[in-house]
Amino acid sequence: MRLPVVLLLFFFAIFGSHAQIFDPNNLGQGMEDPIEWDAAVEQENDSIYNLVFTASLEAGWHLYSQEEVDIEIAPIATEFTFVEAPGKYELIGTTVEPDVPAMFDAVFEAEITYFEEEAVFKQKIKVLDSTDLLITAEVYFSVCDDEKCLPPETERFTFNIGDNKVEEGFTNLEVSDKDQNLTEALNIDVKGVGGVDIEEEGGDGFMTIFFLGFIGGLIALLTPCVFPMIPLTVSFFTKGARTRKRGLVNAIMYGVFIFLIYLLLSLPFHLLDSLDPEILNNISTNTTLNIIFFVIFIFFAFSFFGYYEITLPTSWSNKMDDKASSFGGLIGVFFMALTLAIVSFSCTGPILGSLLGSSLTTDGGATQLSFGMGGFGLALALPFGLFALFPNWLNSLPKSGGWLNSIKVVLGFIELALAFKFLSNADLVQHWGLLKREIFIGIWIIVGIGLLLYLLGVIRFPHDGPKTKLGKGKLFLGIITLAFIVYLIPGLTNTPHANLKLLSGFPPPLFYSIYEKETEGPLGLKAYKDFDEGVAAAKAENKPILLDFTGWACVNCRKMEEQVWSEPEVFDVMKDEFVLISLYVDDRKELPEDQKFNYQKPTGGIKQIETIGDKWATFQTLNFKNNSQPFYVLLDHEMNMLNQPVGYTPDSEEFKEWLEEGVEAFNKE
Repeated sequence: MRLPVVLLLFFFAIFGSHAQIFDPNNLGQGMEDPIEWDAAVEQENDSIYNLVFTASLEAGWHLYSQEEVDIEIAPIATEFTFVEAPGKYELIGTTVEPDVPAMFDAVFEAEITYFEEEAVFKQKIKVLDSTDLLITAEVYFSVCDDEKCLPPETERFTFNIGDNKVEEGFTNLEVSDKDQNLTEALNIDVKGVGGVDIEEEGGDGFMTIFFLGFIGGLIALLTPCVFPMIPLTVSFFTKGARTRKRGLVNAIMYGVFIFLIYLLLSLPFHLLDSLDPEILNNISTNTTLNIIFFVIFIFFAFSFFGYYEITLPTSWSNKMDDKASSFGGLIGVFFMALTLAIVSFSCTGPILGSLLGSSLTTDGGATQLSFGMGGFGLALALPFGLFALFPNWLNSLPKSGGWLNSIKVVLGFIELALAFKFLSNADLVQHWGLLKREIFIGIWIIVGIGLLLYLLGVIRFPHDGPKTKLGKGKLFLGIITLAFIVYLIPGLTNTPHANLKLLSGFPPPLFYSIYEKETEGPLGLKAYKDFDEGVAAAKAENKPILLDFTGWACVNCRKMEEQVWSEPEVFDVMKDEFVLISLYVDDRKELPEDQKFNYQKPTGGIKQIETIGDKWATFQTLNFKNNSQPFYVLLDHEMNMLNQPVGYTPDSEEFKEWLEEGVEAFNKE
């Protein structure tokens, strides 16, 4: 028996991801400002007014709702505050925001309400005394794109109700000597600094899903529903036609029609997409649908195990077969292709279901699904054209037998494992705590053990033939399965080495764990949260400084910690060679009164520094001309940069080399 390596390719093809690159030559372009605010006054009657705030966002950026999201890593909610003026005016209700449905946010992996392009907020007020009435309002917010979030900012507006005017900014603030001194204290006079930018590298999602669909089609070819049809159908066309040329054309067109049929299956999703571009993302990522996918995949798995067959109504295939016989010519060939699609559904349906689930949970929507369906149809169609062109190849095909059923069962185990990914999505969004990381990995280990026992002949399923000697194909796949089980086992622990990089994005994140966190630092590393304390420790230990600009709501920061820092060779260098200073730019803990100050921006505006996050965000922009996270800088004790700062660096080897370059530069001094 020969089990194809393509099964392994299919299993690992699902672990694709997007990446970013860092451009060290792009200096002075690190600051981003993708949102603009405007404000106005609308009068309803003599005493009722609306204060209107309009946010305009650049393409690809999100502004989040005022509603707090109950997830561990959550975006910063937009917040409006109004300075009280007793006897002058009163608020009527709360600030009204655009009424949009919650959508799945790929950054935070949860259903979140956010706004794109433009968002209008309104606060209704009742004026009690309009004499010299000035109303001061502040908007606290943060914006994110699909890869990162910027530090939170505060915009202030002063509404002059009598004159119907609005002034933007902290116009009543002044910069005192104290403010200048505290600003100067933040300036560490870094040598060799240049602003930097992190550029996104366009993903190849369409080609990835096309390749995934193609792999799925190849697997479908090797199932009992399709494989036996190849020699029968090709022989029918090449030998049953009046001329060889006609038979060849019919066989090739048969393959073309198969490709088109599967491609056309994605057409309804394009119609949905045209009605609402977000609808596919919404229907495929909400909690209910993830649970439905979980149930369907379980249903598919037990179908592949042989406990029942998933088939379309027999009348459909009979009707298509009659049409093929009555029409003849190319129309008849088309109906023959449609008949194949219907009768093979018991094997192709679960694979297409996997394709549908994986493509609709990405950002490509209907177009991505079309690429996947096209790849699937192309893989199914190729053999019919190729074997028609080269009929002698038919003799090299293995005979149908029990190995075809073995492939179905192996696919059943894969479907079973994938089912729990959908349940995990729902669990993460709702925080049920059912499938924490270690439990999820434990289930995959159990599924892997079940597959291994099947391959070794220990467990059997209804359609398995008589027990035979263990073949080389099953033995090879059994070894691969055992290796994968062993690879998963460290994921059950709570150590820096528990990261499973190959499965990045599939198990729940490291923080969603059954274990209690040992330290406040990532992965148990010692991390200073104050810059001066960290510098003092670096001098005492005579080590270079790894300055980590991060955020509680920074998803790519968590990815770096879980997928890159956790690599043993990176972890050891960070632990042994550096003093880590992690500065959280979105920390809302208030500073002591004597440390609060007004910061004069280079652009002329004034920013109030009131929280720890305000301080470190300003510290980053002041010294490094950059406002995105994660952002990493290596420094010596005299504030000399040891090499070029970097941002999100998913390649652990590249990040390790960057660290070692800094250590080498430090030791040369």
